Amino acid sequence: MGTLEFDGVRYLDGHASDPGVLGWMQGAPPRADKQITFESDSFRNFPQIRWSLSHMRELTATVNVWRGAGAPSILEHFDRTSEIDALAFTDANGHSRGFEEALFETYTDGILVLHRGCIVYERYLGALERHRPHACHSVTKSYAGTLTAAFVHEGVLDDSKLIPYYLPELHGSGWGDATLRQVMDMQTGLAHTEVYADENSDLWEYARACGFRPQSAGYMGPRTVCDYLPTVHKNGPHGGPFDYLTLTRKCWRGLWRG
Repeated sequence: MGTLEFDGVRYLDGHASDPGVLGWMQGAPPRADKQITFESDSFRNFPQIRWSLSHMRELTATVNVWRGAGAPSILEHFDRTSEIDALAFTDANGHSRGFEEALFETYTDGILVLHRGCIVYERYLGALERHRPHACHSVTKSYAGTLTAAFVHEGVLDDSKLIPYYLPELHGSGWGDATLRQVMDMQTGLAHTEVYADENSDLWEYARACGFRPQSAGYMGPRTVCDYLPTVHKNGPHGGPFDYLTLTRKCWRGLWRG
């Protein structure tokens, strides 16, 4: 099997880690050693996560978000697949790479390229298919940020207001003296670590609260996002350096509930 090396550790590459190649969740029922479950907390491990990200609705509770009363936009196709696959570039290590090769080396599940409203390239790998939703994670920051900016422009929201003006439940928390603009710009000085490789990172406590990790028997921590956000403390002044936090997205979601 092919492998790639990251920080001195070798991992299965994009071809070898393909969920179909490894046989994850195939058969009825799948073999015990090929099962991926939420309760075991193995769904987020590599290479299992390559199946999980395209099957989150089968692992944990999710909610459909209505697109609204309008009809979906129809995107035209102008296929440029062969030309895009033929592209070559030099990566950060000085190695020459082809575009298609890079998709596998970056464990791409799906990619769609739009040019002036037309789909010029569309590719699905691993467990992802055209009709299947894929976990978005921090991509939702773009959605929430765009909506927030539009509402500020329209006067629906005031970006100079403090967060408790919109979410009174966060009064006295680390968000208490942060403005909506500082949250939008991710310039909040919050005491929150986001180290995916560290089981003790605050990231995983919030993941348990929001249902992205199982809550074990006897778990005494926050059980919902609404329970978790007020526990976040301040760790420095707001309005400082840009800090890319998943936690910021949770505050935005609270704004939409509000």
